[in-house]
Amino acid sequence: MSAAHTDRPPHDTRFYVTCVAIGLLAGLLSGLFGVGGGTVIVPFLVLFLRFDQRLAAGTSLAAIVPTATVGVVSYAVHGSVAWIPALLLAAGAVVGAQIGTWLLPRLSLTVLRWAFVAFLVAVIVSLFVVIPSREAELALTWPTGIALVVLGVVTGILSGLIGVGGGIIVVPALMVLFGTSDLVAKGTSLLMMIPTAVSGTIGNLRRRNVDLVAAVIVGLAACTTTALGAWAAVLLDPFLANVLFAVYLVFIAVQMALRAWRGRARPAA
Repeated sequence: MSAAHTDRPPHDTRFYVTCVAIGLLAGLLSGLFGVGGGTVIVPFLVLFLRFDQRLAAGTSLAAIVPTATVGVVSYAVHGSVAWIPALLLAAGAVVGAQIGTWLLPRLSLTVLRWAFVAFLVAVIVSLFVVIPSREAELALTWPTGIALVVLGVVTGILSGLIGVGGGIIVVPALMVLFGTSDLVAKGTSLLMMIPTAVSGTIGNLRRRNVDLVAAVIVGLAACTTTALGAWAAVLLDPFLANVLFAVYLVFIAVQMALRAWRGRARPAA
């Protein structure tokens, strides 16, 4: 039996309070930036509740389902969801995740993490150069549709390889490469996550890599602040929104660089 589901923290008062706090923060960031919130949920579950990394990832993915759903509704109210492009992205991501899982034992995680850090640095710089108009829409053509599927595949591969959420890749890609407004990019990203997260959660439940109690508490708590984050995103000036997203990506890049550094140092030790 895997240690991922045999060594779990006790469900005491501290456990419940911590799950609520994590959910509130994850929901706010999810609504504000169009990300799933896993970049907050996973490290916080590991740090504060001593979750096994695999159990934390599975629990986070389950919690993302209701969070992303509320986020999609919040953005859809303002007409900021591109429905068909989101489904194309999701279809590509599901395929890409399988490819990423297959590649995982065949590639160096340290090299991949450093490459992803370099990618994030390029994205951060581009966010200060490309500021799409709030009126910009995602026009769907055959070339655009194919490009969206390819983007979904790449997103899924990276997700399967290094466990990053799709929003970190999809949101800046839609803005920089497709010229989409920041609001449409975020709403579309959240919609793309739902089928991917549901598919992953089904697999994790079979492997018992989900703490359902934690997932429900984190997910419900996140739902209460996701709409607030989406509302704030609508009010923010596009440039300021890009600056805040860049700060968030710096946080992710530092996390990934630390993992890459530890991975490089471990064999030497």
